[in-house]
Amino acid sequence: MGRDLPQRDFTDEDRERFRARLRASLGLLDGLLTSPGFGAGEPTLGAELEMFLVTRDGVPVPRNEEVRRAAADPRLVLEVNRYNLEANLTPVPLRPRPFTALHDEADTLLEAVRRAGAAHGAEPYCAGLLPTLRPADLTRRNMSPRGRYAVIDDALGRAGRGLRVSGEQRLRMRSDTFCAQGAASSWQIHLTVRPEEFTRVHNAAQLMTAPVLAVAANSPLLLGRRAWDESRIPWYEQAFGQHRRRVAPADRRSGFGHGWLRGGVRELAEEAVRRYAPLVPLCSGGDWDRPLRPGGPPALDELRLHLGTLWWWNRPVYDPAGDGHLRIELRALPSGPTPADMVANTALLTGLILDRAAREPGGELPFALARENFYTAARDGMAARLWWPAGPAAPVRLAARDLVRALLPRAAAGLAAAGVADDEVQRWLGVVEARVLTGRSGAHWQRRTHRALGSDDRATVRRYLELSSTGAPVHSWPAPQARARGKAKGAGRGGSSR
Repeated sequence: MGRDLPQRDFTDEDRERFRARLRASLGLLDGLLTSPGFGAGEPTLGAELEMFLVTRDGVPVPRNEEVRRAAADPRLVLEVNRYNLEANLTPVPLRPRPFTALHDEADTLLEAVRRAGAAHGAEPYCAGLLPTLRPADLTRRNMSPRGRYAVIDDALGRAGRGLRVSGEQRLRMRSDTFCAQGAASSWQIHLTVRPEEFTRVHNAAQLMTAPVLAVAANSPLLLGRRAWDESRIPWYEQAFGQHRRRVAPADRRSGFGHGWLRGGVRELAEEAVRRYAPLVPLCSGGDWDRPLRPGGPPALDELRLHLGTLWWWNRPVYDPAGDGHLRIELRALPSGPTPADMVANTALLTGLILDRAAREPGGELPFALARENFYTAARDGMAARLWWPAGPAAPVRLAARDLVRALLPRAAAGLAAAGVADDEVQRWLGVVEARVLTGRSGAHWQRRTHRALGSDDRATVRRYLELSSTGAPVHSWPAPQARARGKAKGAGRGGSSR
């Protein structure tokens, strides 16, 4: 969905032609998966860093087009709302020091945004949610000036849907637009996968996402309310609509999934075509089923577009670039607090996925428990208790912090086997270990600071910006002392959203 969509209105003929091409694409994909050399290159890592543009007081600045133009960097693209921006990092080889490369590029891009935004009073804010947002900021009037967002919004439908998250405090809001999704920012990892390994790697990603999400949580403040540690997860899912009770979780266009994978990427592609109606039936022109270049793979534009309108937390990607390859887009982790934190989360998740995929042929945990783990981790963060496979014995339930500490050697082993340098492994997994030992995730820091500052959203954002700009990982951030009684509380911009 990264490209613009030149067409906004579609006929029944457009939809039928698009469906026919989707069905034909499955056959072309079958041929690709068995062709010599497809997806056989060295494994790589890439990432997308989403961010908010804010004033020093945390007020959203709807100037993403102006900031992007001033930065003049093709890696920066517009996101859903005009205060959202995304940086597409350059894919790097998985060996020997991929995480340092991602860290340095993220740091460079954030500095470019900071410089470009200065003339507009804007700077980047990297977190899963921006506490100072209010319902009025999540309407269509704030949509970015790119046609694809209006097309998607129209296709999803403008029927009102209720968005609700119940945590320490409860929040409810009505919305008729997916612009509510602009409240969320993620750090999305792209891991290339060989076709023959796709099933094992995808299942490993599904299992390992929960414990990593628990210690990476950074989204506890939703429209000024203290909710889940990773409130971005339920909010993001609900913002796309289709969350009426009669719609089964497996039929929603966003979510965790409904079973362990058995048939590789072909199974996911077939499920996408069979189960989900095309949202944007835009057909490519010319010889759509021909290779982009002699001897190369077909573009499969329709299939790629269709998969891009399914927002699964671990999503398959087919890329025809070069000789073509497959990726898994790991979409569950939040943005921020710093490049060091995001890269450490990447090292942990990547290492655990690679180690699990190499050692285990299947799940060993009922998929219902893996799904339960995902939402429990999002709700409770480090305090979550997660089900975990125990070999031939019944699954056991472990505290997330204890589980991640026990899994750190497995992550290190997975990275070492992939050729990641030992000092790289120690450096970035060391950040995670320190976070787990101190119990200070981004969610923990924000929640504690918000309470100490009398639920003042702006003051919380100001302090977050000050500390994140140093680049120091969040476990080292000091929390402010509680305000003296009698001080006025700041509820941020606007009033209650309940």
